[in-house]
Amino acid sequence: MSRLPIVDSFQRVHKNLRISVTDRCNIRCFYCMPETVEFLPSNQILSFEEIYRTAKLMATMGVNRIRITGGEPLVRSQVWKLIEMLRSIDGIDDIAMTTNGILLAEHAVQLRDAGLDRLNISLDTLDANRFEQITRRKGLDKVLAGIDAAQAAGFEKIRVNAVSIAGLTESDIVPLASFAREKGLELRFIEFMPLDGDQDWQSSKVIEGESIRQTIGTEIGALRPASRANISQPAIDFEYLDSRGRVGFINPVSEPFCSNCDRLRITAEGKLRNCLFSTVEWDLLTPLRDGRSDSEIEALVRECVWAKKAGHGIDSSEFERPQKAMYQIGG
Repeated sequence: MSRLPIVDSFQRVHKNLRISVTDRCNIRCFYCMPETVEFLPSNQILSFEEIYRTAKLMATMGVNRIRITGGEPLVRSQVWKLIEMLRSIDGIDDIAMTTNGILLAEHAVQLRDAGLDRLNISLDTLDANRFEQITRRKGLDKVLAGIDAAQAAGFEKIRVNAVSIAGLTESDIVPLASFAREKGLELRFIEFMPLDGDQDWQSSKVIEGESIRQTIGTEIGALRPASRANISQPAIDFEYLDSRGRVGFINPVSEPFCSNCDRLRITAEGKLRNCLFSTVEWDLLTPLRDGRSDSEIEALVRECVWAKKAGHGIDSSEFERPQKAMYQIGG
């Protein structure tokens, strides 16, 4: 088996694999999925064994970080067993999960015991009414309980992801920043992206990360640039001058970070994507179930990566929005 890295035509080396384990979710955030949705039948979803085989193969090609996403990954039955399987793969240094936190209080210990390294928890507001407006469900108390349970289970690296939307979440910036500082959480604000289920995204609804940074600096405390653990990470990180916390800004609209992107995505239905905003996918599910060889799967992965564009082009007049919404792709 080849040990050559996975490289695209712009010489970006790909080491980060995001795997969606389900398109299902127990809330309905409007920036991710529509209110009414028909989910995929279970036989069209990658099995744990199929995910494991793919991840193990890609580890031999240089992938060393995996993030489990959805939908909501914790609605996938016994997903911690997949974590255990992935943990056994040589070369995988870091396994993370993005979750809405609704079921986290029930499963935090299982996830930690299975070998999960890190958690990203989606939380856009601390206001119960606005939480229900965004998610179209109740459950803020469960998310907060999930954060407490994760900390009690021993997770030290917990990030809170907050999507910022003009005309809706401006008043949540300061409360979330204060909450994260008090709880010892790393907060990341994410610009609203054109991947919403209702296809109602407009650039006027984007709150730029720089604007949020200025608000925090004025209302909470001065910030200074912080070091980046990995140049390919999507966030621009800052830390408070008093060293009591960090805040990151993921600005795909106002400050695209495509030049350093090292991410690949596998959807729940087994489609390989070289960009979150790609309009083209490569089918992994069929060759996996047809008994194709590892060499054939490797060739498909390399073909996908080589076809990756220089950037997503949101800031371009030629931008073409993907037909799929976020929940169908994987965060």
